[in-house]
Amino acid sequence: MRLFRDYLKLALISGIVVALDQWTKYFVRLNLAPGERWVPWEWLAPYARIIHSSNTGAAFGIFKDGALFFTVLAVLVSLAIIFYYPRVPRSQTALRIALALQLGGALGNLADRLIQGGQVTDYLSVGRFPVFNIADASIFLGVVILILSSFIQERRNRIEAEAESHSGIEQSTG
Repeated sequence: MRLFRDYLKLALISGIVVALDQWTKYFVRLNLAPGERWVPWEWLAPYARIIHSSNTGAAFGIFKDGALFFTVLAVLVSLAIIFYYPRVPRSQTALRIALALQLGGALGNLADRLIQGGQVTDYLSVGRFPVFNIADASIFLGVVILILSSFIQERRNRIEAEAESHSGIEQSTG
């Protein structure tokens, strides 16, 4: 039963990411020609816009023409997350959320690659940043959460170790 609940949480978070990602990509493909842009208010154009773009590389347009490599990588990463997720202690909520976001992003872009002949639909354009999509943002956010939670945990462990060493010194001198 515990394993079922673990996977249910993973499926829920990653499923929401995939559904939102695929719905927005479909909406963009349906309403904008490749290269076409949409801005609800012209004053917003320098800062944020929707641009229908395709990408055969990785997140944010890097490593163009790597569709096969990134298809295989997405499958392997997804399988690794699915295998590893129930082994993560429930107390490590941030790590579990990070993995679920990364899985959702990987599956969202994988679905695009399989459906769109190796291409991923990108559409979010913010400032001068490369065009991206919800799956890319989810992967990025998962990595940020993973790094921050690791940093916080490392700091917590160091503080606890210092506290234990100080209490050991006080006991031996008392």
